[in-house]
Amino acid sequence: MIDPKLLEILACPVCKTEVKLQGDRLVCVQCGRRYPIRDGIPVMLVEEAEQPPKA
Repeated sequence: MIDPKLLEILACPVCKTEVKLQGDRLVCVQCGRRYPIRDGIPVMLVEEAEQPPKA
C-alpha cells in the first residue's frame, strides 16, 4: 500500500502530471503510462513503464 501523502506528490516523469493508483500500478492521468509498484515502492522510471493501450 502506498502512503496517501506520497501519492499526492508523485508525478509522471514524462509529462509531469498526477498519477492515480489502479490496482498494482500508478497510472498517469495525462499520457496513460503505467508504472509498477514493487514491494510497496513505486518504480517511476520511464524504462519500466508500460505504454498505454492503443485505441
